[in-house]
Amino acid sequence: MKICVIGLGSMGRRRIRLLKLLFENLTIIGIDSNMERVNSVADEYGMECYPALADVSQKLDCAFVCTSPQFHASIIKECLENNLHVFSEINLIDDLYDENIKLAKQKEKVLFLSSTPLYKDEMQIIDDRIKQNGKLCAYQYHVGQYLPDWHPWDSLKDFFVSNKNTNGCRELLAIELPWIQNTFGEIKTVHVVKAKLTDLKLDFFDTYFIHVEHLNGNIGNLTVDVVSRQAVRRLEVFNEDLYFRWDGTPETMFEKDVVSGELKQISAGKYIHQEEYSESINEYAYMKEIEEFFEVIKGKKPIYSFDKDKEILKIIDEIENEVMN
Repeated sequence: MKICVIGLGSMGRRRIRLLKLLFENLTIIGIDSNMERVNSVADEYGMECYPALADVSQKLDCAFVCTSPQFHASIIKECLENNLHVFSEINLIDDLYDENIKLAKQKEKVLFLSSTPLYKDEMQIIDDRIKQNGKLCAYQYHVGQYLPDWHPWDSLKDFFVSNKNTNGCRELLAIELPWIQNTFGEIKTVHVVKAKLTDLKLDFFDTYFIHVEHLNGNIGNLTVDVVSRQAVRRLEVFNEDLYFRWDGTPETMFEKDVVSGELKQISAGKYIHQEEYSESINEYAYMKEIEEFFEVIKGKKPIYSFDKDKEILKIIDEIENEVMN
Protein backbone atom coordinates (compact mmCIF):
# COMPACT_ATOMS: atom_id res chain seq x y z
CA MET A 1 0.00 0.00 0.00
CA LYS A 2 1.19 3.50 -0.85
CA ILE A 3 0.36 6.37 1.49
CA CYS A 4 0.97 10.10 1.36
CA VAL A 5 1.23 12.20 4.50
CA ILE A 6 0.23 15.77 3.68
CA GLY A 7 1.66 18.27 6.15
CA LEU A 8 5.05 17.48 7.62
CA GLY A 9 4.85 19.41 10.87
CA SER A 10 4.61 17.76 14.28
CA MET A 11 1.44 15.75 13.54
CA GLY A 12 2.64 14.63 10.12
CA ARG A 13 5.92 13.42 11.60
CA ARG A 14 4.02 11.62 14.36
CA ARG A 15 1.86 9.79 11.82
CA ILE A 16 4.93 8.84 9.76
CA ARG A 17 6.74 7.55 12.84
CA LEU A 18 3.75 5.48 13.99
CA LEU A 19 3.02 4.14 10.51
CA LYS A 20 6.59 2.90 10.32
CA LEU A 21 6.22 1.24 13.74
CA LEU A 22 2.98 -0.45 12.73
CA PHE A 23 3.70 -1.66 9.22
CA GLU A 24 6.79 -2.90 7.42
CA ASN A 25 5.53 -2.96 3.84
CA LEU A 26 4.12 0.54 3.42
CA THR A 27 5.46 3.09 0.98
CA ILE A 28 5.11 6.52 2.61
CA ILE A 29 5.47 9.74 0.63
CA GLY A 30 5.62 13.15 2.32
CA ILE A 31 3.98 16.30 0.97
CA ASP A 32 4.44 19.85 2.23
CA SER A 33 4.66 23.25 0.55
CA ASN A 34 7.40 24.22 3.02
CA MET A 35 10.62 23.03 1.38
CA GLU A 36 12.54 23.15 4.66
CA ARG A 37 10.14 20.54 6.07
CA VAL A 38 10.28 18.53 2.85
CA ASN A 39 14.07 18.33 2.99
CA SER A 40 14.15 17.66 6.73
CA VAL A 41 11.68 14.76 6.59
CA ALA A 42 13.31 13.31 3.47
CA ASP A 43 16.66 13.26 5.27
CA GLU A 44 15.30 11.99 8.61
CA TYR A 45 13.16 9.15 7.27
CA GLY A 46 14.82 8.41 3.93
CA MET A 47 11.57 8.85 2.04
CA GLU A 48 10.42 10.70 -1.05
CA CYS A 49 8.88 14.10 -0.35
CA TYR A 50 7.20 16.59 -2.66
CA PRO A 51 5.76 20.12 -2.39
CA ALA A 52 2.30 19.13 -3.71
CA LEU A 53 0.08 16.11 -4.33
CA ALA A 54 0.06 16.93 -8.05
CA ASP A 55 3.84 16.36 -8.12
CA VAL A 56 3.48 12.69 -7.13
CA SER A 57 3.53 10.41 -10.19
CA GLN A 58 3.03 7.16 -8.27
CA LYS A 59 -0.45 5.73 -7.76
CA LEU A 60 -1.46 6.22 -4.14
CA ASP A 61 -4.02 4.38 -2.01
CA CYS A 62 -4.70 6.76 0.87
CA ALA A 63 -3.74 10.08 2.42
CA PHE A 64 -3.18 11.36 5.94
CA VAL A 65 -4.12 15.06 6.08
CA CYS A 66 -1.98 16.62 8.80
CA THR A 67 -1.77 20.29 7.83
CA SER A 68 -3.19 23.17 9.87
CA PRO A 69 -6.99 22.70 10.12
CA GLN A 70 -7.95 25.71 8.01
CA PHE A 71 -6.47 23.96 4.95
CA HIS A 72 -8.07 20.53 5.48
CA ALA A 73 -11.27 20.98 3.48
CA SER A 74 -9.72 21.67 0.09
CA ILE A 75 -6.96 19.08 0.60
CA ILE A 76 -9.48 16.41 1.55
CA LYS A 77 -11.51 17.25 -1.55
CA GLU A 78 -8.42 16.96 -3.76
CA CYS A 79 -7.52 13.59 -2.22
CA LEU A 80 -11.02 12.21 -2.74
CA GLU A 81 -11.06 13.46 -6.32
CA ASN A 82 -7.85 11.46 -6.78
CA ASN A 83 -9.60 8.34 -5.45
CA LEU A 84 -7.76 8.18 -2.13
CA HIS A 85 -9.04 7.00 1.22
CA VAL A 86 -8.58 9.91 3.63
CA PHE A 87 -7.49 10.06 7.27
CA SER A 88 -7.96 13.62 8.58
CA GLU A 89 -6.71 15.21 11.76
CA ILE A 90 -9.34 17.27 13.62
CA ASN A 91 -10.72 20.10 11.53
CA LEU A 92 -12.13 22.68 14.02
CA ILE A 93 -14.26 24.21 11.25
CA ASP A 94 -16.84 22.42 9.09
CA ASP A 95 -15.84 23.82 5.69
CA LEU A 96 -16.95 21.51 2.82
CA TYR A 97 -18.19 18.85 5.26
CA ASP A 98 -21.37 18.07 3.34
CA GLU A 99 -19.61 18.21 -0.02
CA ASN A 100 -16.75 15.94 1.06
CA ILE A 101 -19.07 13.45 2.78
CA LYS A 102 -21.07 13.22 -0.45
CA LEU A 103 -17.92 12.96 -2.58
CA ALA A 104 -16.50 10.14 -0.43
CA LYS A 105 -19.74 8.16 -0.90
CA GLN A 106 -19.68 8.76 -4.67
CA LYS A 107 -16.06 7.62 -4.88
CA GLU A 108 -16.67 4.73 -2.43
CA LYS A 109 -13.73 5.91 -0.34
CA VAL A 110 -13.30 6.06 3.43
CA LEU A 111 -13.41 9.54 4.95
CA PHE A 112 -12.01 9.01 8.46
CA LEU A 113 -11.73 11.66 11.17
CA SER A 114 -9.30 11.52 14.08
CA SER A 115 -10.73 11.66 17.60
CA THR A 116 -7.85 10.30 19.64
CA PRO A 117 -9.37 10.15 23.17
CA LEU A 118 -11.99 7.68 21.93
CA TYR A 119 -9.10 5.22 21.51
CA LYS A 120 -7.57 5.79 24.95
CA ASP A 121 -7.78 2.83 27.31
CA GLU A 122 -8.57 5.22 30.16
CA MET A 123 -11.65 6.63 28.43
CA GLN A 124 -12.85 3.15 27.54
CA ILE A 125 -12.46 2.01 31.15
CA ILE A 126 -14.37 5.03 32.44
CA ASP A 127 -17.07 4.50 29.82
CA ASP A 128 -17.48 0.84 30.79
CA ARG A 129 -17.63 1.57 34.54
CA ILE A 130 -20.20 4.37 34.19
CA LYS A 131 -22.48 2.29 31.97
CA GLN A 132 -22.15 -0.76 34.22
CA ASN A 133 -22.98 1.40 37.25
CA GLY A 134 -26.12 2.65 35.53
CA LYS A 135 -26.71 5.62 37.84
CA LEU A 136 -26.53 9.32 37.12
CA CYS A 137 -23.12 10.82 37.80
CA ALA A 138 -21.24 14.09 37.80
CA TYR A 139 -17.75 14.99 36.64
CA GLN A 140 -15.16 17.71 36.94
CA TYR A 141 -12.61 17.94 34.16
CA HIS A 142 -9.79 20.42 33.66
CA VAL A 143 -7.69 20.48 30.50
CA GLY A 144 -5.17 23.24 29.96
CA GLN A 145 -1.66 24.29 29.02
CA TYR A 146 -0.01 27.65 28.41
CA LEU A 147 -0.34 28.28 24.68
CA PRO A 148 3.32 29.20 23.94
CA ASP A 149 4.36 25.88 25.52
CA TRP A 150 2.36 23.81 23.02
CA HIS A 151 5.00 24.06 20.31
CA PRO A 152 7.88 26.07 21.80
CA TRP A 153 9.91 25.39 18.66
CA ASP A 154 7.37 27.34 16.52
CA SER A 155 6.51 31.03 16.49
CA LEU A 156 3.09 31.41 18.13
CA LYS A 157 1.87 33.80 15.42
CA ASP A 158 2.53 31.10 12.79
CA PHE A 159 0.77 28.34 14.76
CA PHE A 160 -2.92 27.78 13.96
CA VAL A 161 -3.90 27.70 17.66
CA SER A 162 -3.32 31.47 17.83
CA ASN A 163 -5.87 32.04 15.03
CA LYS A 164 -9.34 33.00 16.27
CA ASN A 165 -11.09 30.49 13.97
CA THR A 166 -8.87 27.55 14.99
CA ASN A 167 -7.77 28.73 18.43
CA GLY A 168 -6.27 26.59 21.18
CA CYS A 169 -9.37 26.46 23.37
CA ARG A 170 -11.45 25.46 20.37
CA GLU A 171 -8.99 22.66 19.63
CA LEU A 172 -9.14 21.37 23.20
CA LEU A 173 -12.94 21.35 23.05
CA ALA A 174 -12.88 19.51 19.71
CA ILE A 175 -10.56 16.90 21.22
CA GLU A 176 -12.48 16.36 24.46
CA LEU A 177 -16.18 16.79 23.64
CA PRO A 178 -16.55 13.67 21.42
CA TRP A 179 -15.53 11.26 24.19
CA ILE A 180 -17.42 13.27 26.84
CA GLN A 181 -20.63 13.05 24.81
CA ASN A 182 -19.99 9.38 24.01
CA THR A 183 -19.50 8.49 27.69
CA PHE A 184 -21.82 10.84 29.59
CA GLY A 185 -24.59 11.19 27.01
CA GLU A 186 -25.82 13.67 24.45
CA ILE A 187 -25.23 17.25 25.54
CA LYS A 188 -28.46 19.13 26.29
CA THR A 189 -27.26 22.57 27.39
CA VAL A 190 -24.07 24.44 28.19
CA HIS A 191 -23.64 27.44 30.46
CA VAL A 192 -20.39 29.33 29.99
CA VAL A 193 -18.23 31.75 31.93
CA LYS A 194 -15.22 33.16 30.09
CA ALA A 195 -12.08 35.07 30.92
CA LYS A 196 -8.87 36.47 29.50
CA LEU A 197 -6.15 35.74 32.04
CA THR A 198 -2.95 36.07 30.02
CA ASP A 199 -1.11 39.05 28.55
CA LEU A 200 -0.83 37.21 25.25
CA LYS A 201 -2.10 39.22 22.30
CA LEU A 202 -4.98 36.87 21.46
CA ASP A 203 -8.31 37.85 19.93
CA PHE A 204 -10.14 35.03 21.70
CA PHE A 205 -10.85 34.09 25.30
CA ASP A 206 -8.13 31.98 26.91
CA THR A 207 -10.21 30.39 29.69
CA TYR A 208 -13.63 28.72 29.63
CA PHE A 209 -15.65 27.45 32.59
CA ILE A 210 -18.47 25.35 31.17
CA HIS A 211 -21.35 23.74 33.06
CA VAL A 212 -22.64 20.84 30.96
CA GLU A 213 -26.05 19.20 31.26
CA HIS A 214 -26.65 15.93 29.42
CA LEU A 215 -30.03 14.73 28.16
CA ASN A 216 -29.86 11.64 30.40
CA GLY A 217 -29.38 13.74 33.56
CA ASN A 218 -25.60 13.52 33.96
CA ILE A 219 -23.90 16.83 34.72
CA GLY A 220 -20.34 18.12 34.54
CA ASN A 221 -18.03 21.06 34.95
CA LEU A 222 -15.48 21.41 32.15
CA THR A 223 -12.59 23.86 32.39
CA VAL A 224 -10.57 24.51 29.25
CA ASP A 225 -7.72 26.99 29.10
CA VAL A 226 -4.51 27.97 27.36
CA VAL A 227 -3.20 29.64 30.52
CA SER A 228 -1.98 26.96 32.92
CA ARG A 229 1.81 26.92 33.16
CA GLN A 230 1.58 23.30 34.28
CA ALA A 231 0.08 21.15 31.53
CA VAL A 232 -2.97 19.59 33.14
CA ARG A 233 -5.54 16.94 32.27
CA ARG A 234 -7.39 16.08 35.48
CA LEU A 235 -10.73 14.28 35.74
CA GLU A 236 -12.96 13.25 38.63
CA VAL A 237 -16.17 11.25 38.11
CA PHE A 238 -18.49 10.49 40.99
CA ASN A 239 -21.86 9.37 42.31
CA GLU A 240 -22.77 7.62 45.57
CA ASP A 241 -21.38 4.29 44.34
CA LEU A 242 -18.59 5.46 42.07
CA TYR A 243 -15.44 7.55 42.22
CA PHE A 244 -12.70 7.84 39.58
CA ARG A 245 -9.68 10.10 39.43
CA TRP A 246 -7.39 10.46 36.44
CA ASP A 247 -4.48 12.83 35.88
CA GLY A 248 -3.92 12.23 32.19
CA THR A 249 -1.52 9.26 32.06
CA PRO A 250 -2.17 5.50 32.37
CA GLU A 251 -0.56 5.17 35.79
CA THR A 252 -2.66 8.02 37.30
CA MET A 253 -6.07 6.35 37.09
CA PHE A 254 -7.64 5.43 40.44
CA GLU A 255 -10.99 3.99 41.48
CA LYS A 256 -12.52 4.02 44.96
CA ASP A 257 -13.51 0.66 46.39
CA VAL A 258 -16.63 1.83 48.25
CA VAL A 259 -16.70 -1.33 50.37
CA SER A 260 -13.10 -1.25 51.66
CA GLY A 261 -12.69 2.52 51.35
CA GLU A 262 -9.42 2.02 49.48
CA LEU A 263 -8.43 4.11 46.47
CA LYS A 264 -7.06 1.55 44.03
CA GLN A 265 -4.88 2.13 41.00
CA ILE A 266 -6.29 0.79 37.74
CA SER A 267 -4.04 -0.60 35.06
CA ALA A 268 -4.83 1.37 31.91
CA GLY A 269 -2.83 -0.03 29.02
CA LYS A 270 0.30 0.90 27.11
CA TYR A 271 2.07 4.23 27.09
CA ILE A 272 4.17 5.62 24.23
CA HIS A 273 5.57 9.08 24.81
CA GLN A 274 7.75 11.57 22.94
CA GLU A 275 9.88 13.72 25.23
CA GLU A 276 9.04 17.06 23.61
CA TYR A 277 5.34 16.72 24.50
CA SER A 278 3.37 16.91 27.74
CA GLU A 279 3.28 13.66 29.76
CA SER A 280 -0.47 13.41 29.05
CA ILE A 281 0.21 12.88 25.32
CA ASN A 282 0.09 9.10 24.97
CA GLU A 283 0.97 8.13 21.41
CA TYR A 284 -0.43 4.63 21.86
CA ALA A 285 -3.94 6.02 21.28
CA TYR A 286 -2.73 7.73 18.08
CA MET A 287 -1.41 4.36 16.96
CA LYS A 288 -4.71 2.61 17.72
CA GLU A 289 -6.71 5.04 15.60
CA ILE A 290 -4.34 4.51 12.68
CA GLU A 291 -5.05 0.78 12.99
CA GLU A 292 -8.76 1.59 13.13
CA PHE A 293 -8.51 3.58 9.87
CA PHE A 294 -7.17 0.54 8.02
CA GLU A 295 -9.85 -1.66 9.59
CA VAL A 296 -12.51 0.77 8.34
CA ILE A 297 -11.02 0.54 4.85
CA LYS A 298 -11.59 -3.23 5.15
CA GLY A 299 -15.24 -2.66 6.04
CA LYS A 300 -15.46 -2.02 9.79
CA LYS A 301 -17.90 0.68 10.94
CA PRO A 302 -16.00 3.73 12.31
CA ILE A 303 -16.62 4.89 15.87
CA TYR A 304 -16.44 8.56 14.85
CA SER A 305 -17.33 10.41 11.66
CA PHE A 306 -17.62 13.77 9.94
CA ASP A 307 -21.39 13.63 10.55
CA LYS A 308 -20.84 13.28 14.31
CA ASP A 309 -18.19 15.98 14.21
CA LYS A 310 -20.64 18.43 12.63
CA GLU A 311 -22.73 18.17 15.80
CA ILE A 312 -19.70 18.62 18.06
CA LEU A 313 -18.64 21.74 16.14
CA LYS A 314 -22.16 23.15 16.58
CA ILE A 315 -21.79 22.73 20.35
CA ILE A 316 -18.39 24.45 20.26
CA ASP A 317 -19.89 27.30 18.22
CA GLU A 318 -22.63 27.62 20.86
CA ILE A 319 -20.01 27.75 23.62
CA GLU A 320 -18.01 30.43 21.82
CA ASN A 321 -21.10 32.43 20.86
CA GLU A 322 -22.44 32.36 24.40
CA VAL A 323 -19.22 33.70 25.89
CA MET A 324 -19.02 36.41 23.26
CA ASN A 325 -22.48 37.86 24.01
